[in-house]
Amino acid sequence: MKRVCVIDGHGGGIGAALVKCLKEAYGESIELIALGTNAIAAAQMLKAGANRAASGENAILVASRLADVIIGPISISWANAMLGEITPKMAEAVTSSAAPKILLPLSQEPVVLVGVAVEPLPHLVQQLVYQKLKEVLPDV
Repeated sequence: MKRVCVIDGHGGGIGAALVKCLKEAYGESIELIALGTNAIAAAQMLKAGANRAASGENAILVASRLADVIIGPISISWANAMLGEITPKMAEAVTSSAAPKILLPLSQEPVVLVGVAVEPLPHLVQQLVYQKLKEVLPDV
């Protein structure tokens, strides 16, 4: 069974939307692990249907090494993003993981991503779940 780690911070809204859609699309054929930068984010993703959840820096460091794919907003790969919730060690763990990363182009940071179309969150989630994840994990 493939281990899909969804990482989010703040209130966990983006992560919860991802988990809900992933669960609807793949059911129990994948293991969904919710990783929150804080307990509230982890709890929201667990409530949305994740199989397991953990929060904090060490949870993200450990689970990133075990993941078959990492999913979340692009800012999970940026040190000090999300008002400092993403520590440098968290960002390093995400980017250094051998797992493929599928990142949504959503950020509250003063960064402009060139060549990325502005889409509402539900459209991005649908594209990630039904197109990009199948490209990364074709056997799921």
